[in-house]
Amino acid sequence: MIALLVVGIATVASAKGGATPTSAWTVYHGDPSGSGYTSVVKSVNTNAPKWTSPSLDGTLYGEPLVYGKYVYVATEDDTVYALSAQSGRVVWKRHLASPVPSKKLPCGNILPMEGITGTPVIDPARNEIYVVADEMVHDHSEHVFVGLDASTGRPRMTHDVDPPGAVSVALLQRTGLTLDDGRIIFGMGGNYGDCASYRGRVVSVSEKTGAVSFFTVDAAPGDSQGAIWMGGGAPSIDAQGHVWVSAGNGSVYSSSDPYDDSDSVLELTSSMHLMQYFAPTAWAYDNSQDQDMSMEPVLLKDGQVVIAGKSRIIYVLNGSNLGGIGEGETTTGSNCSNDIDGGGAVLGSTVYLPCVTGTIAIRVGSTTPSIDILWSASTGGGPPIIAAGLVWSIGHNGVLYAYDPTTGAIRRQVTVGQAANDFPTPSVGDGLFLVPTATHVVAFATTAS
Repeated sequence: MIALLVVGIATVASAKGGATPTSAWTVYHGDPSGSGYTSVVKSVNTNAPKWTSPSLDGTLYGEPLVYGKYVYVATEDDTVYALSAQSGRVVWKRHLASPVPSKKLPCGNILPMEGITGTPVIDPARNEIYVVADEMVHDHSEHVFVGLDASTGRPRMTHDVDPPGAVSVALLQRTGLTLDDGRIIFGMGGNYGDCASYRGRVVSVSEKTGAVSFFTVDAAPGDSQGAIWMGGGAPSIDAQGHVWVSAGNGSVYSSSDPYDDSDSVLELTSSMHLMQYFAPTAWAYDNSQDQDMSMEPVLLKDGQVVIAGKSRIIYVLNGSNLGGIGEGETTTGSNCSNDIDGGGAVLGSTVYLPCVTGTIAIRVGSTTPSIDILWSASTGGGPPIIAAGLVWSIGHNGVLYAYDPTTGAIRRQVTVGQAANDFPTPSVGDGLFLVPTATHVVAFATTAS
């Protein structure tokens, strides 16, 4: 079933994505590299919301996007919404198909249905928003890539993106989507619980033709798993247009067996050719203990890469020479009492990491590679962003926290409502600071820098 409600149409202005200051927020964590940083906001008024959206038809797992006076969100009911940035009212919504009932899946924790899970991406040059929807088609699951006109919600492109030979119900499209030189890039992994048989994939879809390319983790006969999920973070795109992802635990548990690309940082071309990789020396043990990489790689301007995951070890890597197995520049011991999952935020040499039990701030040295722990919070935990000179994170208690970037002292806290998942992350655009809850978007007013 496809339904479209048009309440009104606004003109969508032309804009370019990237790290330059903009009032738009068109991709997970604000720019192709996933920096999570914006310089266009001077202050956020958290005394009271400017608006709260109507209750949406399904739960929100992705980050709100902002473009052309609209706020865009997608739900687990396979519906894409465009909300008025001024008032939060529904301008249009597009219900793409029937989502997959959770009882149809071999395992998982997205209830009661699985639809659109990853954060969409918007291409301003094409005025188009892209999503991947898990749909029921003739009583079976399919992952469908959809492009919609950003002004009206009218479908422009629809393609099945299930990998050849894959069992669709065993796959979860969890990462955010991102844009790379005319191609949409995203990852696939398994459902929570790693049940059934699947392989991690990085997927590249041409905007012009819909042609699909895949990179497969654990691709050898008999291998499986190696999810590309990153706690909902999107693949990071560097200045050369190369794609950076992390891969989760694979099925190989002995380091004497051939390496399977799991528990890793991978650098790929946009056409899905592997350029280089890093995996810790303990990759096989990590696989056996579910202690794998689970966050989006953080790309620093000096070429270093920061990565962490369920082992809670933080690695700083030489991005120009990842070196293969065991070649991290420097590491720290366990720095979080739970997993480090999702997208980070970076400003200069300071990186804010998404520890599930509370944000961690580190400073990365470049002349002599090093990691200094600046502070570790016991609140928040959702993937952080940097705005108005503060670090913002959504807690599992439904509270939005703002931290002093230097000391970690709590400067603001406001109850916004319970999120649907462990990885909610806010966004900024068009005079708004936006917070997703389980079925609403809460908007706070901002002042420009």
